[in-house]
Amino acid sequence: MPTVNVDKEELYAALGRNYTFDEFMDLCFNFGIELEEDTSPKEMAIREVGAHKVDDSVSDRAILKIDIPANRYDLLCHEGISRSLMVFQGKAKPPVFKTVQPPAGQALQKMIVKPETAAIRPFVVSAILRNVKFTELNYKNFIDLQDKLHMNICRKRTLVAIGTHDLDTIQGPFTYEALAPKDIQFVPLNQEKNMNAEELMEFYASDKHLSKFLPIIRDSPVYPIIYDSNRQVLSLPPIINSNHSKITLDTKNVLVECTATDLTKGKIVLNTMVAMFSEYCAEPFTVEPVEIIYEDNRLPAGVTPDLSNRTATAKIDYINGCTGLNLSSDEICDLLNKMSLEAAPSKEDKNEVVVQVPVTRSDVLHQCDIMEDVAIAYGFNNLKRTTPSVSTIGKPYPLNKLADAARLELALAGWSEVCPLTLCSRDENFTFLRQKDPGNLAVSLANPKTKEYQVVRTSLLPGVLKTLKENKKHSLPIKIFEVGDTAIKDDSMERRSRNVRKVCATYSNKTSGLEQIHGLLDRTLQMLHCQPTDKDGKGPGYWIQDSENPTYFPSRSADIYLRQDGEVKVIGSFGILHPEVLDKFDLNFPTSAMEFDLEPFL
Repeated sequence: MPTVNVDKEELYAALGRNYTFDEFMDLCFNFGIELEEDTSPKEMAIREVGAHKVDDSVSDRAILKIDIPANRYDLLCHEGISRSLMVFQGKAKPPVFKTVQPPAGQALQKMIVKPETAAIRPFVVSAILRNVKFTELNYKNFIDLQDKLHMNICRKRTLVAIGTHDLDTIQGPFTYEALAPKDIQFVPLNQEKNMNAEELMEFYASDKHLSKFLPIIRDSPVYPIIYDSNRQVLSLPPIINSNHSKITLDTKNVLVECTATDLTKGKIVLNTMVAMFSEYCAEPFTVEPVEIIYEDNRLPAGVTPDLSNRTATAKIDYINGCTGLNLSSDEICDLLNKMSLEAAPSKEDKNEVVVQVPVTRSDVLHQCDIMEDVAIAYGFNNLKRTTPSVSTIGKPYPLNKLADAARLELALAGWSEVCPLTLCSRDENFTFLRQKDPGNLAVSLANPKTKEYQVVRTSLLPGVLKTLKENKKHSLPIKIFEVGDTAIKDDSMERRSRNVRKVCATYSNKTSGLEQIHGLLDRTLQMLHCQPTDKDGKGPGYWIQDSENPTYFPSRSADIYLRQDGEVKVIGSFGILHPEVLDKFDLNFPTSAMEFDLEPFL
């Protein structure tokens, strides 16, 4: 959960009263957030480094540390928290956000997107806040919100990067381009020296704050860049803004731009920024849109942001069933209004409420989210504790019961169970096993932290071999197995993928021990009430047949066939691992392996 530091005096002033620590903690709990502590920057610094290292310049102004749900981006700043708590207490109504036209005689500002940006950060959204009145505190909140969004929904700027600029220092229309690093030159924020992008990368390589963002674009042949009509640089996303358009306390008009690899998240971030700080405009909660034009027509021209409400519905029976309450539609609507969700009974369905979801509530996706807000507004502590009217006896999931039986049989046969990670690199999953990557089989991670965790495994063998590699100093023979899930893409499923429960075992010794693996396979399948049969037979059972699987040594492998209800299919394979496979996993002794699907035996 993100933690937000809010100025105590400023927050209590916005809420219209002072609270004791316990009073405010109860208010936060009732709203679904958590007050962590009442402290100050100086007190935190003393705890971290000691009083002797903290000078008098560190502020001792009281702050409140509040834990926020990870999906509530609207609560990542003072403005969002105070506004939501006022509505929750019935002291204010939710604001109505609207877009306005530019000042008289001016046209909409335009952001023109060049085709080259598709190769690096393909999307941009933008908006303008007019006649903003900054103070030291709300200016700090403005910067802090950007940092919080960057670390949360923006995934450390990989998905979205926010740029804010003093509109009065630049001239539209603006262009979003992608150029070679040597062709980009400007003075970075809070610097005096003009640098090209290559020099900038070297300059910030040792910067504690910005160095972690450099790898996002450093190896790209082109870097994203935003210019105004005078070829003045606005920003080099996702790294840094230009010093020319720097925002200060005297800034009146603010251009907000968000470049993104995920358009949906880009829109959420932009909406959050303008919704939170449009309250400081001369006309509160008004935003001037910007026209976005893609020269290659990858998206139709349009304006951002879209501040209109979304319409969602929820069944009354569903809400009451989940909460154990018996609320009427009017009571549910009153509770939702406390959570800044404008709701009304449906005119078409008596068992339904219609909810207007504001742009600040991107977390509301399904009726379960609406039900959750009803429960929060009602008060979790107020929900009655009841014993279920129907008594049921738990029992193992059939597939898990079967897997446990297989584990027991393999363990009784003298094999030791291992539990590797379900994530691996793409090379380990395919190349190391001498298998081709079809491109549509493995489930890939969108933002892997390391190269070791790129895909969800489609085979248990890489994890077992990695475990074997780490334990190869043990005395031979080494006999290990795993029973676990793999994942493959499947467009016929709602989630576009499915799990496959498999069994894998390896035998390592001074000789290959293929007969050991073959014997283990026979014993395991017989335990599963599957008897050996002939290929040309008609009854149920299994048989093995020579194959040329590249994972195994030539002419030393076989596929496992299963006949059930007259249908024949390959459920797995076994054999002596190919020397190249052993070399990839740094194994220096012969190893035999088997792997087969467990689910057909349910």
